[in-house]
Amino acid sequence: MKKIINFCLLFVLTVLLCVVLSPAIANISQTKIINQDSQSQIVESQTLYESGRFTEAVQVLRQAVQAYQQQGDTLKQSVALSNLSLAYQQLGDWQQAQIAITNSLDLQGFQPQGTTNKNLAVLAQTLDIQGRLQLLTGKPEVALTTWEQTEDIYTKLGDKNGIALALIYQAQALRNRGFNQQAIKRLEQVNQTLASQGDSLAKAAVLLSLGDTLENVGESEKSRLTLEQSLAIYQNLKLPENIASSLLSLGNNARNQQKIPQAIAFYQQTFDTSPSPLTKIQAKLNHLNLLIEEKQFTATQTLIPEIQSLLAQLPPSRPSIYARINFAHSLSILNTPKSQIAQLLATAIQQARSLDDIRAEAYALGNLGNLYEKTQQFAEAINLTQQALILAQTSNAPEITYLWQWQMGRLLKAQGNFTGAIAAYDATVETLESLRTDLVAVNQDIQFNFRDNVEPVYRESVVLLLQNSGEKPDIKTLDKARTRIEALQLAELDNFFREACLEGQKVVLDQVVDKENPNTAILYPIILPEQLQVIVKIPQQPLRHYTVNKSQVEVERTLAEMREYILEPDRTEEVRTLSQEVYNWLIKPIESDLATSKVNTLVFVLDGALKNIPLAALYDGEKYLVEKYAVALSLGLQLLAPRPLAQTPLTVLAAGLVQPPAEFPKFSPLPGVKLEFDLISQTGASTTKLLDKDFTTSTLEKNVNTIPFNVLHLATHGQFSSRPEDTFILANDGSINVLQFDNLLRSQSDTSSQILELLVLSACQTATGDNRATLGLAGAAIKAGARSTVASLWHINDQSTAILIGEFYNELVNSKVTKAEALRRAQVKLLTKYPNYSRPGYWAAYVLVGNWF
Repeated sequence: MKKIINFCLLFVLTVLLCVVLSPAIANISQTKIINQDSQSQIVESQTLYESGRFTEAVQVLRQAVQAYQQQGDTLKQSVALSNLSLAYQQLGDWQQAQIAITNSLDLQGFQPQGTTNKNLAVLAQTLDIQGRLQLLTGKPEVALTTWEQTEDIYTKLGDKNGIALALIYQAQALRNRGFNQQAIKRLEQVNQTLASQGDSLAKAAVLLSLGDTLENVGESEKSRLTLEQSLAIYQNLKLPENIASSLLSLGNNARNQQKIPQAIAFYQQTFDTSPSPLTKIQAKLNHLNLLIEEKQFTATQTLIPEIQSLLAQLPPSRPSIYARINFAHSLSILNTPKSQIAQLLATAIQQARSLDDIRAEAYALGNLGNLYEKTQQFAEAINLTQQALILAQTSNAPEITYLWQWQMGRLLKAQGNFTGAIAAYDATVETLESLRTDLVAVNQDIQFNFRDNVEPVYRESVVLLLQNSGEKPDIKTLDKARTRIEALQLAELDNFFREACLEGQKVVLDQVVDKENPNTAILYPIILPEQLQVIVKIPQQPLRHYTVNKSQVEVERTLAEMREYILEPDRTEEVRTLSQEVYNWLIKPIESDLATSKVNTLVFVLDGALKNIPLAALYDGEKYLVEKYAVALSLGLQLLAPRPLAQTPLTVLAAGLVQPPAEFPKFSPLPGVKLEFDLISQTGASTTKLLDKDFTTSTLEKNVNTIPFNVLHLATHGQFSSRPEDTFILANDGSINVLQFDNLLRSQSDTSSQILELLVLSACQTATGDNRATLGLAGAAIKAGARSTVASLWHINDQSTAILIGEFYNELVNSKVTKAEALRRAQVKLLTKYPNYSRPGYWAAYVLVGNWF
């Protein structure tokens, strides 16, 4: 995911519904000062608030509360209290914000005037502010209920703008819980309601919010079309700032689709259109960052003085402070003199202090500490980081807190204080875990931050645990290390789908192995910068680990060569040499222990580039691994509640495509699909077939919702990628994106109590050269709710596929063995009984992910 630097970057996590969540929220669904009065204090507080001067707004509003109390005007007093809560929220003072909003609602509950439309309007706006506070303090479910109340009130008032606003808020609450698709559904609902009406601010606001949410879940093309609709309405209404918001979102959309010239043009249009200096600088910062990404360093030299001039004109406010910090970040990438960057950050700190904005000060101080870290001035860096960390924790800003906890861990490690560093990393991970839902619920800023600012935390933490614990790591340390790697894997999946994926009742793998699968061992290979570490769980034995002194570069080079050569018919000996080397890393140190414990199944929780090689093809010098063990992959330490497939009859819904659609010329025909389906039927499994013209998106959905099945078999071209928008399968009427696929299968789970035990994808492949493509493979399984998935790492001869798949089903139905053992037997059959298909390139591609029994 490409970077998109909004002017407040990490601030987006905390202000969710405020100035910078996304252009849609920024300009329409932003909770604003309630102004039912033209009195100077309310007008003044509104001006201060909208310019980001929140401390001053608090002072003015407190005076207004006292004045209205003395006048005995409870309605205006409650309005001032609501606004006061809003200002306190911006400062992160949740306690005072809660007191103010509670007092406001109490006053509105005992008004002698009766329930007039004016009173109802104030109540709805007050509830809007209460919902915002609930969301910011980690209560999205309660916030959703509150905003449903406001929707009811706006409906009574016939306030279409208010209804639209309430639904946008509800969508944000759903996004905050990781329910992006539900958020989209709610926004589409109100969009349909407004579709037949004329152009309005509400209609454009919903379209803009919907467009940004679609972009967040990777549906870039639908997002673009929706954003263009919002732009057209704003243009008809002649609202320059709103027009600029749509243009900015369209720029971000073009950027994510790698349409660089269009993105730059949209950013320039945003700058030319917007009357707001803050929006202008946001557009310029996005433009600058895009040029840096594209390594167009000469072009950046024109933008830099423009941004400097714009910054100089901005009065102190939180948005302008964040703009300075982000500009400093970009300049650091361009190797600007450190003194110039330090001056920018020093100004940001000074402005934050002048505003008494603790959160902005924490962010600015931490960034200055980071600058000192880069220049190895560790004492100064630690001092600044400590200050930033205290302020971030004081202002309830976990999204900033984790950055400075992590920074402190790096600094302590650099000084040789490994105990302190481990404690700092532990605190960082704990904070990140508390943010897990938020990390997948917001916009693209967090998506790009994952690789830069989330993944390294876990990896660096594991390095500390396994390499710097002084002595040999104890069992507790090993358990912490593997748990941390699992957390990273789950975070990767969440990041891939932009929502929390792993749901349902789960059991720990160790329990499954020790109690139900006593012949199964679990291996956790972890690729670290200087070493490959392997943690092993053998049944009825404590965790153990061993170290392979190979750097990440060496490991990845070997794995890449093995993955490349395995598809070339004249490279058999090279493949055996490379796969024997990997075997020696992972299996050889525990060969005798596996034999002693009578292990017959190996489950791997894989890390990094290891996900892209077929472990069944590892070679011990005489035999392939698959000839000795059944092999399965797991996404982590936990599984959906286990249930052996052998205990239930197989009912298969099979859909396949012999001839791909004409618009996909790069995909060749699959004549073996018919044989594949015939072989499945011959096993005795109850099978419903959708072939060629009968296999469309709609017919698949219809059968999913009406046919009882526990196995879904898809024999069609497809691709897995680390980008969900590039992960799809082909039907006769075109591609089915993984997100559509997820929705389709979720409808089955809504209408049937039957669990999808097995998903088979027999002709798909992982994207070439994409080291994270298996996220798409694993993600498809998890999102489909499948307990297990069988899929291929690359596309292979469809005749050999038909034979292997037929053998796999035959073993499942007639031998009543585990899924892993059925796959092993099918692969060995191809290896030993079919000379034309004995190379690993034919049989090793198939992997089993998830429950292996």
